[in-house]
Amino acid sequence: MSHHQCYCSPQTGSSKTMLRFRLCTTLLRAAIYFVMTAVVSAERVITCADVQNVQRLSCDMGVINVEAAMYGRANSETCSEGRSEEQLANTECSQNGTVEILKRRCNGRRVCEFNTNVVRTSDPCHGIYKYLETNYTCFPAIHLVTCEHSLAHLYCDDGQVIFVYGANYGRRDYSTCSYKKTASETENVYCSDPTSKVADSCNGKNSCTISVSSSEFGDPCVGTYKYLEVAYVCEYPGLSPEQY
Repeated sequence: MSHHQCYCSPQTGSSKTMLRFRLCTTLLRAAIYFVMTAVVSAERVITCADVQNVQRLSCDMGVINVEAAMYGRANSETCSEGRSEEQLANTECSQNGTVEILKRRCNGRRVCEFNTNVVRTSDPCHGIYKYLETNYTCFPAIHLVTCEHSLAHLYCDDGQVIFVYGANYGRRDYSTCSYKKTASETENVYCSDPTSKVADSCNGKNSCTISVSSSEFGDPCVGTYKYLEVAYVCEYPGLSPEQY
């Protein structure tokens, strides 16, 4: 396989050179688009809604981005084993707000595990046996976790700048940043607020340092030991993710 070099440095006075430069820039954009989209994977997880059942979303590469979620029943086949016809009869049963719950809990993480009770805020169809279906993508981003009272360091290679996709400050599981912490400091796992402060401070910079504290981000749960989660990418200036 041959390799052709493409130098994207235009020289004045030559229309042919300028045309070549524009073509080279287009090819560079296309190459970046291909690399970014090639590692995005679409996943679907279905979990029957028994009390003890746990749904697990995970990404080998990148971070979770929940696209859609349904708690209820959309057909009579899924999670139907051992169920009566009456329990499967309503196939237009869906609870409102499910996707928002999962986005808040899982977006920007590599792994997200939770009991199906987390999404059960109501009973959209009494007597119907329900399930949770979640569709998500693994988005190619850097996942950074920094414990409270520490410094978060975001950085990119030379020539690249930071673009923050999302950040959360609080606690979304028992294990993260739990070393030498008491049970009372880690038991509240429903404590997490999205924050735009990381993006406001770091976007467009080659490197950035953020102090992780409640004085910086506010305190979503007093008495809980918190951490900052950030999902970001390194991009070349002028090629923002909206252009991919």
